[in-house]
Amino acid sequence: MLKVDSVQLAYNGRKILQDVYLDCKIGDVIGLLGRNGSGKSSLLKIIFGTITPTFKHISINDNYVTTGYLNHNVAYLPQHNYLPKSVPIKNLAPMLVDQNSWNEFIQHDVYQQHQHKTARQLSGGELRKLETLMILYSKADYILLDEPFTHISPVQAEEIKQIIRARSVYKGIIVTDHQYYNILEVSNKLVLLHNGATKLIKDHADLIAYGYLSGI
Repeated sequence: MLKVDSVQLAYNGRKILQDVYLDCKIGDVIGLLGRNGSGKSSLLKIIFGTITPTFKHISINDNYVTTGYLNHNVAYLPQHNYLPKSVPIKNLAPMLVDQNSWNEFIQHDVYQQHQHKTARQLSGGELRKLETLMILYSKADYILLDEPFTHISPVQAEEIKQIIRARSVYKGIIVTDHQYYNILEVSNKLVLLHNGATKLIKDHADLIAYGYLSGI
């Protein structure tokens, strides 16, 4: 189990995160919700290890972890595109995809159709889907997805949700996106960042009570 506890983060004296706890085990798809500026991306980067907060306690299987990405513990899909623009997809994919999952990965249509292209030659939706796939098929046991549904069509969003559900059999997944309805559909557990703290969400009424959704 991945456990994230007591995270504290401030920018220019303003507290962004101050009372954070969440845990994620293999089989979980945890939806991380919160308004713009609430610290969702910062929290994912702290777990991954690219932001150093004032304080954190992160453990995997009760072993303290200083940097999530070490030893293939955690993989992270950033908001921005991360693949080099001029290298064919078929050359990039083996660097990221777990060889034990390679045969399954290459069966996906988006790889079959575009493996000989570069990222520059793909549409935004095609590229986002491929980048998400590579992270979900990486060696990491825990996957952090930051805005996987951005710049993609509704059809592509449904395809990504199906893949997230399928890969959660082998992974623990934390996903956030401003398109909250996709998060509600794909997650089996919801956590809301509210005033710097994490709140476990049990039902739709909780989201209204914390002011995330309108009651109308």
